[in-house]
This record gives sequence, structure tokens and C-alpha cells, in this order.
Amino acid sequence: MGMFSFLKNAGSKLFGKEEKSTDGTGTVTSAERLAQANKLKSMALRGVIESLTLPIQNLELEVNGDSVIVYGQTDSQADREKVILAIGNVDGIATVDDRIAVVHPEPEAQFYEVKKGDTLSKIAKEYYGNAMKYPVIFDANKPMLKDPNLIYPGQVLRIPPIQD
Repeated sequence: MGMFSFLKNAGSKLFGKEEKSTDGTGTVTSAERLAQANKLKSMALRGVIESLTLPIQNLELEVNGDSVIVYGQTDSQADREKVILAIGNVDGIATVDDRIAVVHPEPEAQFYEVKKGDTLSKIAKEYYGNAMKYPVIFDANKPMLKDPNLIYPGQVLRIPPIQD
């Protein structure tokens, strides 16, 4: 559990323009606008997790601007990390505060921020000493990654410990 930082302006473009609301007098209040934006972001992020069919029970999201606190329970460390990455790799999210409980704890993966010119093979060579281990990284980041060639600068990936 902890705080994870992400590149705020990288990732999937999930959030559109904010809906406008009024206080009954025709004026939009800042607090009202912020509360509505946070609620919409929370609903959209929940939709991302559900669309990826990531197994998390009792999911709760608290959104405050570009920060998200995520609560819930998963069976594995890998599922926990995938939920964190699914949220953090959304444009407009800068930090994810992880409060997810893991039923069967296991070693944590490392997180890696993709840089310009990176490929999964290059990252595998750096972490595992063998470029041909890129499928390990690709598999560790499914279902968020659909193609091993479709990574982008600023995206954060799971780099699991290698299984001998």
C-alpha cells in the first residue's frame, strides 16, 4: 500500500469537458463544480476497471482533482497493481493512493515509466538481461495492453519479478 505518482498529462483521454451545474440562482459555484467533476471522474474510473474485468471486491474510489484514493480487496498482488495502473494511466490523474488489501500477498512488481524510444524488448533487456523476455512484461500488463508495440511515453508498466 502506498502512494504512486503518474505523469498527469499522459494516458487515455477519459475525461471530457466538465458538466455545468448551478446553485439555483444560475451561478455555478466552485465547490459544486469540483464535487461534480470528482463524481464524474470516479464513475469513469470505475468504468475503466470494470471494462478491464479486473477482479476487485468492495471497490471504492475517492477522487479529489488529479488524486485518487482506491479501496478494495483483491486475491493477488498482480490484480492490485493492475487496478493502480489502470487508474493512474488515465490522462488527468497524477497520484493514486493505494488502500487495496491483498488476500494472498506475494512479491511486488516494479513500476516503470515508459520513455521516448522504449520498446518492451528494450525494457526487458534492462530489467531481465534478455530482450526476448518482453512477453513477461506484456502478459503482466494485460488487459491494459492490447499489443506489445502500443506503449507510449509517460505510461507506467508493471515489471514483475522473473520466475526462474
